[in-house]
Amino acid sequence: MSFEENVFINCPLDLHYYVMLRPILFTTIYLGLTPRIAIERADSGESRLSKIIQLIAESKYAIHDLSRMEASRASELYRLNMPFELGIDFGCRQFGKRHHTTKRCLVLEAQQYRYQVALSDLAGSDISAHHNDPRLVVTIVRNWLAPMCYPNAPGAAQIWQHFVSFNGENEAQLKTRGYSKQDLQELSIPELIQWMTWWVAGQAN
Repeated sequence: MSFEENVFINCPLDLHYYVMLRPILFTTIYLGLTPRIAIERADSGESRLSKIIQLIAESKYAIHDLSRMEASRASELYRLNMPFELGIDFGCRQFGKRHHTTKRCLVLEAQQYRYQVALSDLAGSDISAHHNDPRLVVTIVRNWLAPMCYPNAPGAAQIWQHFVSFNGENEAQLKTRGYSKQDLQELSIPELIQWMTWWVAGQAN
């Protein structure tokens, strides 16, 4: 995995967000890049923060989704992991090694300008709103990555169609291996990335 091909993905990691995470992962892989995410490996002896810093330093590109910062219940605190990791990425770009000055990032939100309530320092930055729409997030990620990484990339409509095909074929295949509906819903992200990578590679052959 090279710096030039790695995409760090900073997002919520709960099951409710998987409907958005899955198309982000698929689009990244479809465009020939490697998604890097904090839960790509499990090691209880490894500091989570150290792992995140390493992933950010190893990735030229980063996608930061701030759409779940807001507390979901009264008296609940803001979820600050995502903006914290965005700050680390900005810092790496400014104060890291020479090649880190080439880093690029995409910041996502559910609604345009909502983030300014909590992160006024980002005022004037180019933020993309996905409105919690999986199909729209494919378009946003594709249109951001393609000019930098994949000239003449397929359109977002084709990527979405292939994502839908992957889901159907992968589910059918896993069911033949004894996976239950709950198993499919809780499929680990490292396994999902591997299945997506194999499927996309198969389409190219």
